Amino acid sequence: MEIYDLIVVGAGPGGYVAAERAGELGKKVLLIEKEHMGGVCTNSGCIPTKSLLNAAKHFVHAEEGAKYGVVCSGVKFDLTTAMAWKQDTIETLRKGIQYLMKKSGVTVVSGTAEFLDTSHISVGDTVYEGKNILIATGSSTVVPPIKGVDSPIVTTSREILEIESMPEKLAVIGGGVIGVEFASFFSSAGAEVTVIEMMPEIVPLMETEFSKLLRREMKKVTFKLGCRVYEITDTGVNYTDAKGVNQTVEADTVLISVGRKPNVDGLEKLKTTQGFGLDYSKYGIAVNEKMQTNLPNVYAVGDVTGKSLLAHSASRMGEVAVANMFGKGALMRYDAIPWVVYSLPEASGCGMTEEEAKKAGYQVVSASMQMRANGRFLAEFGKKAGGLCKVIADAGSGRILGIHLLGGAGSEMIFGAAAFIEAELRVQDIREIIFPHPTISEIIKDVCIAIELPNQGETDA
Repeated sequence: MEIYDLIVVGAGPGGYVAAERAGELGKKVLLIEKEHMGGVCTNSGCIPTKSLLNAAKHFVHAEEGAKYGVVCSGVKFDLTTAMAWKQDTIETLRKGIQYLMKKSGVTVVSGTAEFLDTSHISVGDTVYEGKNILIATGSSTVVPPIKGVDSPIVTTSREILEIESMPEKLAVIGGGVIGVEFASFFSSAGAEVTVIEMMPEIVPLMETEFSKLLRREMKKVTFKLGCRVYEITDTGVNYTDAKGVNQTVEADTVLISVGRKPNVDGLEKLKTTQGFGLDYSKYGIAVNEKMQTNLPNVYAVGDVTGKSLLAHSASRMGEVAVANMFGKGALMRYDAIPWVVYSLPEASGCGMTEEEAKKAGYQVVSASMQMRANGRFLAEFGKKAGGLCKVIADAGSGRILGIHLLGGAGSEMIFGAAAFIEAELRVQDIREIIFPHPTISEIIKDVCIAIELPNQGETDA
């Protein structure tokens, strides 16, 4: 039996990045994947949804081009072509990941992994031994126990990426990131979309004023907030509204988008190994800041930990785990992980909201600015377009605690906020950075200038 320095279970952005990093260190690595390389992100999450959203944005821009002097006629959205573009992107990236594994000397095995103990994993009739085990099995869509959830019109975020015709009326149950992105795509492409959300506001990780503005800007979507779905029929969704009144939304397609759950099935044999069990629950595998579990030589990264269900979080977790396995050392930090909602318009953020900062005990100062105050934003989107930038800082030191953006290419700018927070830069430091002009990114510096710090002269010293 061959002995590997590392066996990775799951080839998503946590697993394959970990395998690549270990391979680059000259370690003998085995990567096991039961479906396609890239995991949910590449095949049924990040990449396909962004491919389709990009197509919808082109369609919207063509429809609205006349106000910029670009007059189009007969513009239509062709779902078949958009789906083909999406699939080609997926397959290209799968091949790219396969190439990375080959380049890094990683052995890839296709099949379902069965954990035998902390050192042995079987795939079919073959047993593999590893000095270290990394669990990167990801997460799955939560399907709530709603009456009628097995209706033929019900789909999840996975199946809806394979539809062959555009729904006329789409009901989205869940107003989180995934639900809002699909609502943005389908409404932009011509479907009548209603989002039904149980909470009082959509995308709860956002600043409240940002959530409200995002809803206002998504003019083609109807939002039903504070509502609880109690039944799905073959013609739509029945729900109780915020006032306790039963209501109905007609739909030919219903998307379930209420969250994801860690894939912890199949870990039962690790519950009793070596006299004590792997510490996990339905909420994920418990890990420390080195991505170690409570079992010697067993690590876990990504969605399966329940810590941060983002692809880039998983990749960093994979790097941290490999560094600790092989003596270099690293710690996982969660206070500077950026997030993005790839809707039209985009929303993004990094760090704390103002409410979170206050709850954490900070004396907070903040400032907000309309995006249309920015020259580049005004030139590209116009004075009627909604957008916002907000910066939250610690009043005493001026240290940046959070940056939030709505409008423009926020997804391409928010990495800067992550760098600021990770480096513990202050408002005063951002004021001294030269931003290129004209760019939308300048709005961040402008908001930092607008923040009034106590003892301004002293903090600028």
